[in-house]
Amino acid sequence: MYEQYWGLKEKPFENTPDPKFFYNSAQHEEALARMVYVVKESKGAGLLTGVYGCGKTLLARALLRELQKDIYKVAIINNPKLDEIEILRMILYNLGCQDIPTRKSEVLIKIENILKENTLDGKKTVIIIDEAHTIDSNEIFEEIRLLLNFQLENKFLLTLLLLGQPELKEKVESNKPLNQRIAMRYHLTGLSINEVAEYISHRLKIAQAKFNPFQPDTIEVIFQFSSGIPRRINQICDTALLAGMGAEIKSINKNFVKEVVESFSLL
Repeated sequence: MYEQYWGLKEKPFENTPDPKFFYNSAQHEEALARMVYVVKESKGAGLLTGVYGCGKTLLARALLRELQKDIYKVAIINNPKLDEIEILRMILYNLGCQDIPTRKSEVLIKIENILKENTLDGKKTVIIIDEAHTIDSNEIFEEIRLLLNFQLENKFLLTLLLLGQPELKEKVESNKPLNQRIAMRYHLTGLSINEVAEYISHRLKIAQAKFNPFQPDTIEVIFQFSSGIPRRINQICDTALLAGMGAEIKSINKNFVKEVVESFSLL
């Protein structure tokens, strides 16, 4: 809507997990490196936590770009608020099974067969459960843990990655057998003020901006209002670009950002 006005090829601050816009901050780079290590070295399970909007889902998409599609078979569960049988059936579906049984025993047999077939074909299986903090039953965590029992003598038949908000850490730790299987843990926080500036410039560059419409004095204000959380940064910047077009201004300063945040109730 405002792309032509600001000289953009596309909107730079959409809150969608497009890996093209992935900003490799120091902590995001570290988190990605740890996830890649767990997957490629078949370490069993990894845990990634962070506050709402800090980039966990985008990191999962960035991870997929690091994995060769002909080697890794990945199942991503985006809505794990299911009962224990439904989540197993969802995993089976996302692993490519078309004829999904209803009985739990048969579902587990199918999952095991797929894992073994992938291994025999020289492929590795990865299960990513996003928003895992929404799982409210320890029985479901137990079912997920038991999937790690599918293994050969010297390696797991799958890698499990759990992503979620900070409360996920406590939920995992309350299940001691699962907690002991976690080979990697990492927690994401907000970006620093310097990273906020780099983040905005990075996304504008990807959108092929002809210039940066945000004046330098906006960075501190955006940082304060967003706490360095990428999703909030996106919301503030996207709204400021839209409002700036409506006001027919040529650049965005800190006072305009403050007005936008207050008038659009972005706090």
